[in-house]
Amino acid sequence: MGETTAEPGARDPRAGGARAADKLASEPQIKVSALREGTVIDHLVAGSALKVLSVLGIKFEGAVTIGLNLDSRKAGRKDIIKIEKREVTPEEVSRIALISPRASFSIIRDFQVVDKFTPTLPEQIENMIRCPNPSCISTAPWMSTKFTVLRTDPIRVRCHYCERSLKKEEIELL
Repeated sequence: MGETTAEPGARDPRAGGARAADKLASEPQIKVSALREGTVIDHLVAGSALKVLSVLGIKFEGAVTIGLNLDSRKAGRKDIIKIEKREVTPEEVSRIALISPRASFSIIRDFQVVDKFTPTLPEQIENMIRCPNPSCISTAPWMSTKFTVLRTDPIRVRCHYCERSLKKEEIELL
């Protein structure tokens, strides 16, 4: 009673091998409901989702689902954000691309993906990054900031005015 028999030649999934994938498929998983309309931001650099949310602000009409440090075949680990009833603006996409250059965006309407894209950074970025050099002219309140993108992954930018180079971890968004 209560015994189950395996089919001939089947392996124990705990031992790995041919049935290891079946074991993974049978493990409990958390299911997240599909979006009727909104935005999915996927393939965020692991640990960057909360910074991305700060770029988007905290005023959301619908639910927000955040996945942190999830398994990813492409990157090893990733974050993901699903935002109900809100589409990101082009300016928000540009700011998020500075945080996570390989992020992908899916715009959902009536449960269907109507647009999916990975943004590319422009050669010049204006009024989005603060120059940390206190002597730089761009720190004056009347001056705009301007940076040249030197490299996209990992991101590296250079101030147009003082020529200071910044790595990703040094970038502070305005």
